Amino acid sequence: MLQLLTFLVEKFSLLFHLQLFESSCVEERDRERPVQRASHPPLRRGDLLEVPRTLFTHFGIYVGDNKVAHLIPDILPVLTNNNKLISSVITNNRLIVGCMYRCATVRVDTLEDFAYGSSIRVNYLDKMMKTQPLPSDSVAQRAEKLIGAFPYSLLWNNCEHFVTHCRYGSAKSQQTEKFCECLKLIIRDQRSIIITVLLGIISIVWFGMVPSTTLPTILIPFTLWMAG
Repeated sequence: MLQLLTFLVEKFSLLFHLQLFESSCVEERDRERPVQRASHPPLRRGDLLEVPRTLFTHFGIYVGDNKVAHLIPDILPVLTNNNKLISSVITNNRLIVGCMYRCATVRVDTLEDFAYGSSIRVNYLDKMMKTQPLPSDSVAQRAEKLIGAFPYSLLWNNCEHFVTHCRYGSAKSQQTEKFCECLKLIIRDQRSIIITVLLGIISIVWFGMVPSTTLPTILIPFTLWMAG
């Protein structure tokens, strides 16, 4: 039992590793260059902007005139055609439901609305991407052409994919890559097999030996064993 508790603690730590890693990167970046506040940052058209959120980093492209183009989940366009209502600042509830419904838009907001009270980092992905950024005006034009409804996937088509497509010509997401590496570590850990077997046995005892409980109890541990 102690080993299982230790295993669960380790897995929760891995799941939070992404945010902790991001926080450490932010601290290192902050030591390298002062962070610009959301009030009056010296920005150029085509700059790639980052703002930290609770569990992730949000990205956008500065298009000039204190405006930012960014991809963000939003459920409201599915529910109404009222442009005035849709253009209002996206709340967390709208964002979460839009993410679950896989509905998003590329929209233009003010710099202050985009920052949502957070500090802004400028062009830090330039240091980590192997591809050189496109000309600044081309970056902004690529972002402006995509304004409107947009398919969304938390892992495969998010706001970071949008900005890297615009600035570097290739859609990538380091947040997705870190999450997948974390998930790979969990799958490769052989103790995951023990956990799934125990959960399967509990479900069989609770619900009875039926295909809906027996098959997952066999197939899931076998798949994890083969993957590990």
